[in-house]
Amino acid sequence: MAHCPLAWLLSVSILLLVISVQNSQARLRDKNGEKSAVFLSPEFVLEPGSVVNRYYHNIDFPRGHIAIKNFNAEVVDEAGNPVPLYETYLHHWIVVRYYQRKGVEMSKDNTDVDFNNSDIITAGNNGLCNRSLPQHWGLGSETRKTATHVPDPFGIEVGNQAEIPDGYEEIWFLNVHAIDTRGTEDWLGCTECRCDLYNATTDDNGRPLRPDYVGGMTCCHHDKQCRLREGFEGAKRSLYLRYTVKWVDWDNSIVPVNIYVLDVTDKWKRSGETTGLSGKHDCQIEYDIKACSTGMAKDGCTDTKRVSLSLPTGGDVIYGVAHQHTGGIGSILYGEDGRVICTSIPTYSEGKETGNEAGYIVGMSTCYPQPGSVKISDGETLILESNYSSTQTHTGVMGLFYILVAAPSPKPSPDIHAPFEVRYYPVFQSLSLTFYRIKLINLNHPGDIFG
Repeated sequence: MAHCPLAWLLSVSILLLVISVQNSQARLRDKNGEKSAVFLSPEFVLEPGSVVNRYYHNIDFPRGHIAIKNFNAEVVDEAGNPVPLYETYLHHWIVVRYYQRKGVEMSKDNTDVDFNNSDIITAGNNGLCNRSLPQHWGLGSETRKTATHVPDPFGIEVGNQAEIPDGYEEIWFLNVHAIDTRGTEDWLGCTECRCDLYNATTDDNGRPLRPDYVGGMTCCHHDKQCRLREGFEGAKRSLYLRYTVKWVDWDNSIVPVNIYVLDVTDKWKRSGETTGLSGKHDCQIEYDIKACSTGMAKDGCTDTKRVSLSLPTGGDVIYGVAHQHTGGIGSILYGEDGRVICTSIPTYSEGKETGNEAGYIVGMSTCYPQPGSVKISDGETLILESNYSSTQTHTGVMGLFYILVAAPSPKPSPDIHAPFEVRYYPVFQSLSLTFYRIKLINLNHPGDIFG
């Protein structure tokens, strides 16, 4: 039989494509010692109007005692092409660290995660809503244009064996919540999980919804279907969350940071006279925006929600960013004295290309204060403010705020860092050469002479 070069090349191309999808890790080492790896989540399949909300356990992740410097993600198709938001809306993705008992096998693909299982211990973040918001990282539609890098000399410490309970190992899970909006009757209503568009009357456990619950994640859980335009047909397709992690090996020169995830729906109240996490945090995660009255000018239609919170341990703010949904116009984190700690504003696009989809939040501005310039005191009362346009009703919106906080730098000793003056004292002269004795004079304490 004669060989067909075209067919042979096509078969090789398909084989290479399959290998590239299955091989979910590619590493490189930068000159400064920073390592980078690109991973793929397990495959998830969507068709027009469908929803995926999966928890993938024991995902590919860098191992060892390291400092994470960057984490970002996006939805791609089988060929590795980024998928636009107007086709697949990325409601959110989160990555959570936990400890799993050694020798225990768990399903890698679930629609829920059970932290009441004694074989699992959540490591979570540093607060404040660790039960409901335990993630180290998490974004949504804004993921492609939101900075997440941790500046030097700081890093997010993971893989420290001293912190892992005996008999357990450090594991990571990924939650992906995505909605296929191709051909939907109301794309915004589908992305806001309006219950009527999903024909939802019960939650994912079969319990009836509250009469006043009109939209939110409970109505767009895994395998739900949003209403399509009559006669619309579209193909199923396989998708992945492609995530890139950058890290360096841990050493004593790296300053660890605490991760705090704040929620404007938190019902926390300070109890007693202590500071920090003295009261129970009850984060609702979502809330609704009611449309303003018809007689109000559009530029005055703003819904503002505030909450008072307190961190158990303060320090230097290294990074800050908010997470909002469509309709969001920005969040502000204030200190107890009214100073602005960080303002995070959404970017809305007007284009059609991937990463610039009209009508969607495609990025959030971030804060990178000069280290030591923005501080939070232990137990300080903070005010989190989330602002949304209320020109129309919005359901299931969020008002989260991520901050990285490092322990404050120790105050320098006045003697060690005092200004010095170099003085030269002639000792003797020989021919054309003069020999000097050099002394350092502490100008704050002129009596202190070195040399």
